[in-house]
Amino acid sequence: MGRNRHKRKNSHVVIVTSDAADGRMKQFRIRPWILQVIIIILCVIIGALIGYFSYEKDIWTAKLQQTTEQNEVIAVLEQEKADLEAQIAGLNEEIAGLNEKIQILSETVSQKVQTETALSEQLEKEYLPTRLPLSERATMEDMAEGELMCVFAAAPNSMVVATASGTVTAVNEDAEYGNNVWIEHGNGYTTIYRNQGEVKVKVGETVTQGTTLFLITEESSKLGYQMMKDGEYVNPMDMLNISG
Repeated sequence: MGRNRHKRKNSHVVIVTSDAADGRMKQFRIRPWILQVIIIILCVIIGALIGYFSYEKDIWTAKLQQTTEQNEVIAVLEQEKADLEAQIAGLNEEIAGLNEKIQILSETVSQKVQTETALSEQLEKEYLPTRLPLSERATMEDMAEGELMCVFAAAPNSMVVATASGTVTAVNEDAEYGNNVWIEHGNGYTTIYRNQGEVKVKVGETVTQGTTLFLITEESSKLGYQMMKDGEYVNPMDMLNISG
C-alpha cells in the first residue's frame, strides 16, 4: 500500500505581549479561514463606511444645492415684495394726489355752482319788475280802490326806465298820455309805461333793468305805470320796490 498523504494544515499565530516586567507572551493560533472571514468582514465594514459617507456627501450636496436654490427663490420673492411695496407706496401717493385734486375740483364746482346760482338769482331778479319806473324819486298819486295803475309825478330831466329786463313788444300812441311802451319780461310779467315824452326805444329791442324809455320834461311829468301777470292786470304796488 502506498503511503498516506496528509494535507498540511497551515495556521497563523498571533502573539500578544505586555510591557510589564513580568509580562508573559501569549500565542493564539488562528486558522486561515477565520482570518479570511475577518478580512472579508473588515472589507465589508470599510466598504459600507465608504458608501455611507459617499451617500451622505451626495445627500448634503443635494441639501446644500436645495438650500441655495431656496435662498435664491427667497431673495427673488423678497425683491418682488419690495418692488410691490414701492408700487403700492407710489399708488398711495397718486391716490392722495388724486384725492387732493378731487377736493379742489369739488370746491371749484361748489364755488361755480354758488356763483351760477347767485347769477341766476340776479338774472331772475333783473327780469322781475320790482324797481321804481323812474330814475329819480317822484310823488305818486293815491290809487283809488280797485285801481290797477300807478300814476307818478316826476321832476323834469329825470327818466322813465324799465323796471326789469325784457323785450319791447309794442310802442303805441296813447289817447291820454301821448305814448305807451309795452315790455315783455319772459316770466309771465308785462309792464306798460304811459308818458307824453319822446319814446327812446323801438319794438323788438332788448332792454335791461334801468334802460331809459322816456325823458321827463316839464310838459311830460306825468307817468302812468301798469303791470300784467299772465295776461291779467295786477296791482304794481305788489311788486314795486320803492327803495329801488
